[in-house]
Amino acid sequence: MGEGVLVVGAGAREHALVWALARSPEVDRVVATPGNAGMAGLAECVDLADDDAVVAYAAAEQLWVVVGPEAPLARGLADRLAAAGVRVVGPSRAAARIESSKADAKRVMRAAGIPTAEAVVVHGWREAEAALDRFPAGVVVKADGLAAGKGVTVCEDRTEAAAALRALLVDDALGPAGRTVVLEERLAGEEMSVMVVTDGTRFAYLPPARDYKRLGTGDVGPNTGGMGAVAPHPAWTPALADEVAARIIDPVLTQLRREGRPFRGVLYAGLMLTAEGPKVLEFNARFGDPEATVMLPLLEDDLFPWLVAAGGGPWPARAPRWTGAAVGVVLAAPGYPGRVATGIPITVEPGEGAVVFHAATVRDGAGRLVNGGGRSLVAVGLGSDPETARKRAYAQVERIRFEGAQWRRDIGETSRPGR
Repeated sequence: MGEGVLVVGAGAREHALVWALARSPEVDRVVATPGNAGMAGLAECVDLADDDAVVAYAAAEQLWVVVGPEAPLARGLADRLAAAGVRVVGPSRAAARIESSKADAKRVMRAAGIPTAEAVVVHGWREAEAALDRFPAGVVVKADGLAAGKGVTVCEDRTEAAAALRALLVDDALGPAGRTVVLEERLAGEEMSVMVVTDGTRFAYLPPARDYKRLGTGDVGPNTGGMGAVAPHPAWTPALADEVAARIIDPVLTQLRREGRPFRGVLYAGLMLTAEGPKVLEFNARFGDPEATVMLPLLEDDLFPWLVAAGGGPWPARAPRWTGAAVGVVLAAPGYPGRVATGIPITVEPGEGAVVFHAATVRDGAGRLVNGGGRSLVAVGLGSDPETARKRAYAQVERIRFEGAQWRRDIGETSRPGR
């Protein structure tokens, strides 16, 4: 008899996890909370009101729990599940601070000697304005706390930086999440999303990916939670894998163990491949979204044993294998990343060599598929090579009816601008 797994979350990342787990020969029951309309065909969707309900349900049903989003991890859901005897995949609240506090992550990187952008932490408008003089070549303004992918502004000049700082520190645009700010030098190069499964000491790479943060084609417009992704990253090589392990992954895991908060789960390192080598832009405490939608379909091996390993189970004998290429294009509602219209009908016609992961979809009173938020769908094309995957992704986009939807036209193009 197989295992049961509860996936916490409602986005495309969680749909991809449900999709992968439903294919595992070791899993015979998949539950999602709250889930979305796309997951409903693969999993039982249950609406558990809060963390108390999640803990009680998982304990009563004897389920593994995979925590998808960052917010429950930052609240300490993994700690509460473990305390109740529930097998959980996800770091403790203390370990998840590597994502929930940008300032703490910078301190950890300095302590571990991890290459990263020069930065300064500020707490007020006057302090921040004075600190801008330290970044004549460009600056990135980052809210310290969680902001659903919307707390980072890559600034073109001092005027833009001052406006971003004023929004956070004077206008209180993000509330407590933005009352401490990290000012960081702007790095040049190619971005890469690297994710590892880890038990706190050992780790194994998942397919590296490239995320597209800005809203518009050609890397224009505001930063978003992600408008698309490709995997594997074309710059990934065995030599780079060794360098990232030695200079970034091993040191951060060692430092967190040294601080008494070992990281167990999926650790995400957002890197910039600079002329001096890879440097860390950020760490996240979970699978990337939308990166998971292009990484997980490439795995040749069953995902579940690796989640078990991250949750304290046996370590598999060999590293995860992957093959082919994937390109994912996000379809977002009109107005995103600002105020969005909801309740817009969506029709999805399946295409060849493609899969559609739902991010913010629901069924209305008439049973129609409609959007319930900003980033609504990810059309993922799969192929033996990147160009085939890209063509299939955009062919799938054309098979989706979603009035007013926004999407980028350049996901997976071979020529990419730097940050």
